[in-house]
Amino acid sequence: MTAWNQSLDAAGIREPELRRDYGAQRESVARFRRASYLAARLLLPRAVLPHVVAATAVMHHGDNLLDTGPKPQRVAAWASWEQAVRKALDSGVSDDPLIRTLLHTRAAYPRLGDVVEEYLSTATAELEFAGFDTEADYQAYVDAYSLPAFMLVASLLGPERDDEDFRAGCRMFIDGSQRLDFVNDLAEDLAEGRLGIPTETLERFSVTAKDLAERHESSGVRELVESQIETARASLLAAKALPALTANPNAVLLEAVIEIELLTADAALARGAQLLRGAVSPPVVGSLRVMLAARRRARKQR
Repeated sequence: MTAWNQSLDAAGIREPELRRDYGAQRESVARFRRASYLAARLLLPRAVLPHVVAATAVMHHGDNLLDTGPKPQRVAAWASWEQAVRKALDSGVSDDPLIRTLLHTRAAYPRLGDVVEEYLSTATAELEFAGFDTEADYQAYVDAYSLPAFMLVASLLGPERDDEDFRAGCRMFIDGSQRLDFVNDLAEDLAEGRLGIPTETLERFSVTAKDLAERHESSGVRELVESQIETARASLLAAKALPALTANPNAVLLEAVIEIELLTADAALARGAQLLRGAVSPPVVGSLRVMLAARRRARKQR
């Protein structure tokens, strides 16, 4: 019996069609986020893994709908998906394999219901995203989109009861992670005609969007990139308090995720203004070391 089948058994997922549904989500998540899936497989209790995979697949599918294609197409695609999810949440049935896994995971983790509702209600903030004028605009985006999307997964890892401290820790993490993504993805975002660094921040460093689009590696651009990465890094370091708030064995995964984000920040800092020519990934060897160390801690705790 494979480790995945053992995880399905541990999670009580025994009906053949439902097992196939979860298997399809596993393939999707492993394909688009290989490192994240590997970390989850290594570090999570078996009974938790299929549910985290399902929630991650929902988050990824939503991202694709909101980000892919011309705006009218994205608006229509999201509206259709939201309607299908809401109908299924009300009726308890669906002919969509992804939604079926969401329904089953919600039954296993009832607190996910409110999280999904928040996500559906605020995700259209991503449809409207075209850049930020101010830091306050960026923070509003984190509250409206980044945090609710992250909570789809994080709510399965945290304490069973509502915990404002845990949510605040998640908010700190996603602030750092989202800011890091925006600076790391400068080349891709600029090619798509949008920018995740607020205009007022550019002005503080005497940099324009045109400077970035034309890949000017001036002292102002170098200082801007370094400042954004250091700000993201400070949030990620503060988020290292988050795993202790889970009060369960899932903490080791969050520890590893934070450490790998910090490795990514270090790699981005080393690349500096050359991020205008392409993003960096966390070092493979360093990431493996983080995951293996976390796995040893997890085994000791169990």
